[in-house]
Amino acid sequence: MKYIFTLLSLFFCVSFYGQEEEISLEYYLPQDVSYKDQIPKPQDIIGFVPGEWHASHDLILNYMRELARVSSRITIENRGSTYEGRPLVLLSITSEKNHENLEEIRKRHVDLTRKNAEALNTEEMPIVVNQGFSIHGNEPSGANAALLVAYYLAAAEGPEIEALLENTVILFDPVFNPDGLQRFAYWANTNKSKNVNPDPQDREYNEVWPGGRTNHYWFDMNRDWLPVQLPESQVRLETFHKWYPNILTDHHEMGSNSSFFFQPGIPSRTHPLTPDLNQELTKEIGNYHAEALDELGSFYFTEENYDDFYYGKGSTFPDINGSIGILFEQGSSRGHAQETDNGILTFPFTIRNQFTAALSTLKAARNMRVKLLDYQRDFYKNARNSTENGAWAFGDEKDVSSAYELAKILDRHKIKIHRAASDFETNGIKFKKEYTYIIPKNQRQHRLVEAMFEKRTEFQDSLFYDISAWTFPLAFDLDFAEEVNMHLAGEEISELEKPDIPSVEKSEYAYLMQWHDFYAPKALNMILEKGLRAKVAMQQFGLNNKNYDYGSIMIPVQNQELNEEELYEFLQKASEESHVQIDAISTGLTSGVNLGSRQFRALKPAKVALLVGEGITPYDAGEIWHLFDQRYDMKITKLDLGDFSRTDLSRYTDIILPNSWGGGLGENEAGKLKEWVRRGGTLIGYRNAANWFKRHDFLDLEIKESDLIAKDISFEEQRDFRGAQGIGGAIFEAEIDRSHPVNFGYKNNKLALFRNTTIFVKPDEQSYKNPIKYTEQPLLSGYISKSKLDSLAGTVPFKHTGLSRGNVILFTDNTNFRAFWFGTNKLLMNAIFFGDEM
Repeated sequence: MKYIFTLLSLFFCVSFYGQEEEISLEYYLPQDVSYKDQIPKPQDIIGFVPGEWHASHDLILNYMRELARVSSRITIENRGSTYEGRPLVLLSITSEKNHENLEEIRKRHVDLTRKNAEALNTEEMPIVVNQGFSIHGNEPSGANAALLVAYYLAAAEGPEIEALLENTVILFDPVFNPDGLQRFAYWANTNKSKNVNPDPQDREYNEVWPGGRTNHYWFDMNRDWLPVQLPESQVRLETFHKWYPNILTDHHEMGSNSSFFFQPGIPSRTHPLTPDLNQELTKEIGNYHAEALDELGSFYFTEENYDDFYYGKGSTFPDINGSIGILFEQGSSRGHAQETDNGILTFPFTIRNQFTAALSTLKAARNMRVKLLDYQRDFYKNARNSTENGAWAFGDEKDVSSAYELAKILDRHKIKIHRAASDFETNGIKFKKEYTYIIPKNQRQHRLVEAMFEKRTEFQDSLFYDISAWTFPLAFDLDFAEEVNMHLAGEEISELEKPDIPSVEKSEYAYLMQWHDFYAPKALNMILEKGLRAKVAMQQFGLNNKNYDYGSIMIPVQNQELNEEELYEFLQKASEESHVQIDAISTGLTSGVNLGSRQFRALKPAKVALLVGEGITPYDAGEIWHLFDQRYDMKITKLDLGDFSRTDLSRYTDIILPNSWGGGLGENEAGKLKEWVRRGGTLIGYRNAANWFKRHDFLDLEIKESDLIAKDISFEEQRDFRGAQGIGGAIFEAEIDRSHPVNFGYKNNKLALFRNTTIFVKPDEQSYKNPIKYTEQPLLSGYISKSKLDSLAGTVPFKHTGLSRGNVILFTDNTNFRAFWFGTNKLLMNAIFFGDEM
């Protein structure tokens, strides 16, 4: 059998690209199994054998629906929609007998995670496996293999498949990323020739920007399992917590010159909260993959390149939830057939490896069933036994929205949340009852909460596949306490709702809105877009026993486009839709600056453009697009650099340049942008834009250069040595000047910033030009080498300069990271609305 499969592998690696032979299902499927005639083959529904073309999401969806219609082994449910409206379906695959009792099976399985689980007999329980494919849309072999796996599970006959289905419930997610896969399938198919050309330089293998990897807003969804900010992630998480599967698989692709990877990853890079037994079981499951791939003659590797540290990845998230996460990475053909260091790699070959790994997973699950069920039960038992008394607390009386948004994440993770029983103070932090959330430590999800809240600065390894820190209370810039007595907790929240805010009262004089709340920019944008006059307070003041901070917004009643009644009704609407408090006032005589003072500066509507296209990092651009479109309901124009020479920039007040490696931005583009700035525009750049700003004389920057010399580092060690000097993603503390417009809305003098660049800008000699400055000991959480930490201390992540009538603003850090860094989103909005006041 091994000899036959090896010959077939060679045949499809060499002959397929010339299209001299047709693909058949026999290339993929086990041949020692019979298949039910009444079950349609993939080609009967999608029109071709998988691998001949790239199956789009709609074709895969049609096939899955048909299998569910004709097979008693399969049911299908629609759990929601992507941003582009594509269904997010899940197939439940098991024996017909199990289907009749599926809800009871689910309840008993979830009981393994609860107290008194010892009464359950795991010998009599089926194992639950969650199989997911192609979370990166341009890694399509997984989703195309899903067609074959589903067919096999529906159609195969014999005692082996019957035993598998009797003892296994398979939660089958055929396409993790429908929007990205649809985008990539279109690209690969429309660029395919009749005589498939494997030349890597052919257009087929080089997608146009942004590519199909991401979802609609250009997010890498395999980083969203913990923050769960995207609809695709939210339904996946709901499925996970509904079932608590024992194994979750995540089928990916990697560079074309690679072979095949399966976990475990690099042992020294496993998160310390992951039990050792988890990695032992992962390795045991890996033996089944090795055996299956050996049978095919396919090469593979394990315990290299990839790690199990960041819990926001699909293969690592299960590890902190009592499950086993498995990452598969297949060398990608990126089209239909491509020349590689290992010969011609065909799309069918990549599909077959993924299909084989999917089946070897199920074989491992069946044979290790009791062991994995017992591990899950023990994981939660040990978690409960290791918990301390007490609780965590977080909240913010001035920014109720950010606190609520973090509570929403915890709620999605089925974490118990309580209200506070009363106001209290701890470690100098005052917590208000109405705006505080208490998280008990003694609960099932204790380890998960610990993973989300921890601050870690010591590590076994100095290299990370992804970020090394993600402390959620820091990301949301909230008041936070780690040691709170449970007697301060009130009732458990059964249904999470945003705290009430006072209704807007009617005024004949003016209205005031504080700038602290996360959604205040949404309310201000509504006001300005309506053509209403609004002003921002450059100084603090007080009225009616209430203090109004820097950045408070004043809306006068007189001389508006709307009359008094219409203005009142509109501000009611703005307050309700943004959930931001707006106060009616009857006098301009305040303590501090009065409302008629010139320290109230008039604001203008923002017309914002975002530079996109070749040379721009899609993730960074997508985070900004998503922030404006989804969070603040603000229009933002995406300007493609390919059309930049023909673009009329006079339409925009602000232009954002996301992280860029310089492609598409030459001298001509720099000159055009500089002239636009001189005429009054505000140009806002991020991260590597610092180098571009410096090179084209937008900003006078003094950037620290690294002169680190390798000592006693061998040739073999050089890659790790250099890699350890990067900042993959850590959290740092900065001191802020709250009187500066970039910091309006912040109530504390310190701010946690996420950083994944090594651009260190020296501060200006004029202290007031350094409104955000890293402290001398800035590391809050995550890894950074000592030399880089020394370089970072005392530098500035923000620079502003005036250029004639306009402004140039730089953020060296990503203030919008992965849509969950709520705490620094306001920095960008301050640059948008208050740039002229800086």
